[in-house]
Amino acid sequence: MCGITGFTGEVRALPILLRGLESLEYRGYDSAGVTLVSDKGLVTEKQKGRLADLEASLDLDAHSQTTGIGHTRWATHGIPSQLNSHPHTNEAETISIVHNGIIENYQTLKEELIKKGYIFHSQTDSETIVHLIDYYYQGDMMEAIGKTVKKLEGSYAICVVTTEHPDEVYVAKSQSPMIVGMADDGTYCASDIPAILEYTKDVIILEDGQMAKLTPHSVQILDFECNPLKVEFTHIPYDMTAAQKGGYDTFMLKEIYEQPEAIRETLRGRVEHGKIVLPQLDSIDMSDIQYVHLVACGTAYHACLYAQSLIQQWLDRIVTCVPASEFRYGYHHVDEKTLCIFVTQSGETADTLAALKMCKEKKGKTIAISNVLGSSISRIADETLYTCAGPEIAVASTKAFTTQLVLLTLVVLKLAEKMNKAPKDEDVILADLMRMPKIVEEMLALDGTMKKYADFLQDQHDAYFIGRQMDYISVQEGALKLKEISYVHADAYYAGELKHGSIALIEENTVVIALATQPEVAAKTISNIEETIARGANVILITTQNQEAPGFKNIIRIPDVHPVLANIPVTVLTQLFAYYGAVLKGRDVDKPRNLAKSVTVE
Repeated sequence: MCGITGFTGEVRALPILLRGLESLEYRGYDSAGVTLVSDKGLVTEKQKGRLADLEASLDLDAHSQTTGIGHTRWATHGIPSQLNSHPHTNEAETISIVHNGIIENYQTLKEELIKKGYIFHSQTDSETIVHLIDYYYQGDMMEAIGKTVKKLEGSYAICVVTTEHPDEVYVAKSQSPMIVGMADDGTYCASDIPAILEYTKDVIILEDGQMAKLTPHSVQILDFECNPLKVEFTHIPYDMTAAQKGGYDTFMLKEIYEQPEAIRETLRGRVEHGKIVLPQLDSIDMSDIQYVHLVACGTAYHACLYAQSLIQQWLDRIVTCVPASEFRYGYHHVDEKTLCIFVTQSGETADTLAALKMCKEKKGKTIAISNVLGSSISRIADETLYTCAGPEIAVASTKAFTTQLVLLTLVVLKLAEKMNKAPKDEDVILADLMRMPKIVEEMLALDGTMKKYADFLQDQHDAYFIGRQMDYISVQEGALKLKEISYVHADAYYAGELKHGSIALIEENTVVIALATQPEVAAKTISNIEETIARGANVILITTQNQEAPGFKNIIRIPDVHPVLANIPVTVLTQLFAYYGAVLKGRDVDKPRNLAKSVTVE
């Protein structure tokens, strides 16, 4: 996820580009850059780090150009650096581009271009785009872009300028957002509405397979064959804060709804032709490993519990899952035959970093899973794998967690392959993983149902989540989410343990969220749940398509999916339940009391 701005008009472009990037910095902050264009040439300035670092390096009064493009980067290919920052230019410095998305076949394209004599200066997939445009350009920039995008596989929103047409900006998009707008002083483009809302509220939201040509006083929309299209402007009725939320009431709800795309991006390039591609694990020799430790905090700890269950099923190794705050003070064996996996959304969690450093001191092999490229944990661990959730602004984690589950599934499967212990139905699991974005979309379609069930919390101060086996992991996360944002006291229990004391808490109208998605114990779980119904509980049952559940009034059935992956669609439902429970209680959903997004102290 990156931020793009573009402008051509009758006023200075640089302040508009920087202002737009400022409103988009939530989309990426590894580096930032701009290209300004005139008939005298391109001026490209870029800096590793935050947008403020770029602004500090610029003499704002020295640039009078009225056309330009800008970019703030969330790195996917290549570390944050000056060379990897956008914009990228061709060798003659006559064409400059910025790109949001991932080009899956960039390596093949790069090899073809190198054979044609093109020189690459960065590690990015994006640089292939500018060289392809250069290769195809014969005087008609839209034709060159059209030919280029037909070669690209993956997701992209592209913004292009050239010295040969210094008052024009060109865009194209597929699977990544791009909008254009027009005002009296010029035309604008951006990857999100907030970047241009200050200047115009009339925008065109480009569809996949569309391109646009912007001049100071016109916008022309074309398809990839360069055929003109008639497209209407849409009036945006909300203000800047609402625009950053994309029309959602809160960042948390927006991020819940971003999960299909976040999962899609996390999977991109990591499963090819039914095979897992994780070169970061090539150096791990599992024949040398006796112990596996999974270490994390909060929601990330629940992701580790999920990975622990997979390891117990598929790997013949001793595995523990320990909260990072406890790991250093417990008696956990670590030596050169120990693999330690650390999971953290921010990459800066103090307890997790301290545990990692201890494992390094004891010669353990270390893998980090994070959502922030260049974070502290990535600089310390032997290997780092990144989720591609994009920035999370709401304090309560949603899309970071589900992408952790997806990536951890691939990690454990790959480790099992290295031991020749891959499950016999691995192909089914991978196929269902690739379907997961669509499955999550189906869960999001149940938004209204979860809102209705959240009304059960109206006069309640307590709620209970119950499940067995892998469902117990989901209920722990579901209970945590409800506590975090609604302040409703919520506990998670093994369903089979209810009768050993906890059932004393169940009374008339007590809210119980019960999961029964694991086939080997689902029937037993159903029996356990019936004990709460007999005592007057309001039970919400989440189960599979074919599970018999006579006598239950409130049932949600998840799509058919391999049982080890059921945690993902279930999590989306419990997120929605917690969200609407918090709204019902009038809570500040994005900023729950006493909590911080990244806990950087022990």
